[in-house]
Amino acid sequence: MLMEINPSTLIATIINFIILFAILKYFFFEKVQAIIDERENLINDKLDYADEEAEKARMIAIENERMLKNAREEGKLITERHKQKAEKVYDEIVSEAQQEAKIIIERAKVEINREKEKVEDKLKREAIDLAIELSKKVIEKNIDEEKNRELIGEFITKVGNS
Repeated sequence: MLMEINPSTLIATIINFIILFAILKYFFFEKVQAIIDERENLINDKLDYADEEAEKARMIAIENERMLKNAREEGKLITERHKQKAEKVYDEIVSEAQQEAKIIIERAKVEINREKEKVEDKLKREAIDLAIELSKKVIEKNIDEEKNRELIGEFITKVGNS
């Protein structure tokens, strides 16, 4: 089947289309365009906001990374300071212990020398007492005083040197 084109119907359809287009343009196109523009502006605003937020997030991430780096460095410094303090305290304790050990050794030496001197004095006194006893016995047996004095002198000299 073939369709026939009627020129009057065609002209009427074109006129109807132009009138309908003019009415739509007058009443709706501006409103539709305004809605489209508004929607486009809203989308652009949201994209701009998203870009701003992404930039803020990036800046915050950079700042957080910098703060983390600073915190690590500060932590290292604090650890190093505490380590140095601990080493210093350790050195002080060792030094004090060495000084105390020296003092104790010196006191022990002094005490040993005192005891040695006491023992030597005691031995000398005992030797003198023995010499006196010996000389009394010799005197009782011998009257030769000169000889006895010599013997006692020699004895005291020998005991004194030892």
